[in-house]
Amino acid sequence: MTLTPNREAIAEGANPLGLEGIEFIEYATSKPQALGQVLESMGFRPIARHRSREVLLYRQGSMNVIVNAHDAGMSHSVAPTETPVIAALAFRVRDAAAAYKRALDRGAWAVPTHVEVMELNIPAVHGVGSSRIYFVDRFREFSIYDVDFVPIPTVDQHPPALAGMHLFGVVQYIGNERIEDWTEFYHELFGFEALPHGERFGILPKGRILRSPCHSFFLQLIEPEPGVLAVEEDERLQRIALGTPDVAAAVEALRARGVDFIASEGVHVTERGGLTRTWLGSLSFELVRDGSAS
Repeated sequence: MTLTPNREAIAEGANPLGLEGIEFIEYATSKPQALGQVLESMGFRPIARHRSREVLLYRQGSMNVIVNAHDAGMSHSVAPTETPVIAALAFRVRDAAAAYKRALDRGAWAVPTHVEVMELNIPAVHGVGSSRIYFVDRFREFSIYDVDFVPIPTVDQHPPALAGMHLFGVVQYIGNERIEDWTEFYHELFGFEALPHGERFGILPKGRILRSPCHSFFLQLIEPEPGVLAVEEDERLQRIALGTPDVAAAVEALRARGVDFIASEGVHVTERGGLTRTWLGSLSFELVRDGSAS
């Protein structure tokens, strides 16, 4: 007889919650069409609609982005406004229930969920500001989208990525003298590790970079620095970074779709990466060359 492994037997090692990547990033906005136009210019395609809420699923390659305009949607603690905000991250994990329990045992704050008929109950904990961190273990043969979303007819459900783009990481703005607090938060709850001082990615060498325990994505913590970056005082998830093996090819493909990049003395496109201009008040994307650490 072959023994079945205990699904809750998550080791206390370097990856205590069994993280395996990011399943989706959720934006909240009261202007979903405007945000959708920006996402499409970045190469994403709308592929499915939520069964009961004003929520759309966009996809590009392995990346999933949810646009939530529902007043009581998946992250109802973030009220949709005209300016899009990143309302949630969803971590892929080996076992969502076990990861959720382990996170609570490590000090995370639970988020009450309000599930309607024919919807999955996705466990979540509080993140920075009003954001949430979800735990998803249905991302292989059967996914969360099979239950909660209806495919848009005649649309390719797996649109290819432009220039090999994929999710590289997320930038988080933090308050003054809060970098150690947030480093401890992500390390103690999820197993993130800070990169050695001086090891950087892309063209914005600010703050501290944390590597996920699965080594598949990064978080960048940025404190306010007047006169260099316009970092406001409130703490929040600010933007996503897209990795690519060829920055020049990605920039060319995006410019052909109408995307403009910042070109100033301090911030401009190089072989290491680039930063798009800002849309809708605060929305921007960063390009990072894979393996461009220095």
